[in-house]
Amino acid sequence: MVSVQLEEVIPIKFAVIVNLHSGKKEGRQILDLVAPIFDSGDAELSVMVTAFPGHAEELAGSLDFSIYDGLLVLGGDGTFHEVVNGVLKRADGKTLPIGLLPAGSGNSILHDLSLTDPVAAAEAIIGRRTRFIDVAQIKGDLTLRYSINLIGWGLVTDVGERAETLRWLGPRRYTVSSVIEILRRKTRQATLVLDEETIVDDFTFVVACNSIHIGKGMKMAPSAKLDDGLIDLVVVRGSINRQRLFSVLPKLFDGSHIEEPEVAYYQVSSFSLSSETKDNLNIDGEMVGTTPIDVEMLKQAIEIFV
Repeated sequence: MVSVQLEEVIPIKFAVIVNLHSGKKEGRQILDLVAPIFDSGDAELSVMVTAFPGHAEELAGSLDFSIYDGLLVLGGDGTFHEVVNGVLKRADGKTLPIGLLPAGSGNSILHDLSLTDPVAAAEAIIGRRTRFIDVAQIKGDLTLRYSINLIGWGLVTDVGERAETLRWLGPRRYTVSSVIEILRRKTRQATLVLDEETIVDDFTFVVACNSIHIGKGMKMAPSAKLDDGLIDLVVVRGSINRQRLFSVLPKLFDGSHIEEPEVAYYQVSSFSLSSETKDNLNIDGEMVGTTPIDVEMLKQAIEIFV
């Protein structure tokens, strides 16, 4: 008789941070959708549901990473932002590969990775193939934040803040807010210091991007790469008039806005921005922090499943 020895299958263990309030609040349904994929891949999921803003960052900063093979995020750009900040601020310096399960309204990074479908994202995680991507380190007066997607100032922040007051309009609030803020056409005096250039002027907006896409598929920085150690800046000075703004903004969706004469495009490893007043910032879709800021790219600082 031939003796057959069966090897014990050691399951993969993932911690899963879930934001049930991201996007259309379909986190529970998405978790149920992808659970069979992880079951078939011999993966154990330890699910933690966020209870308040900042909870994802707190969890990512305090979990015992030694018992897990990866850290998964079911949510949107804001939840991913919190998790990355929690990981990079850990006192023990430990990290884990991070997997993204899209449940938000934007999921900008996943547009760059062509993983906007939760099933495809789960299958990529089970495949355990990873890559390293850059992170922007943002130092303010009293704060330290990390960005994986965008840092916005000026008009883009004005639009986001107004949209928060018009949530009753649903998705249309961003279009309505954009029209209102373009009509206001508020400009700000600021100093923008790039690697080898200093610009002092009135600006309409500055957006610094680690990824090509922001929001719902807008190609804000068409030349951006997630792992080149550079951040791509889209700069529109204050001299642009309302008519031209209405003409330029729709081109954000195909990336052709960078060909317009009023739009300047830079790729740098660091920059600083200071304005006459403490202006609010949009970091990865979240209204957090104020100017002045110093930004430095940390090359290939985190590992993600792809």
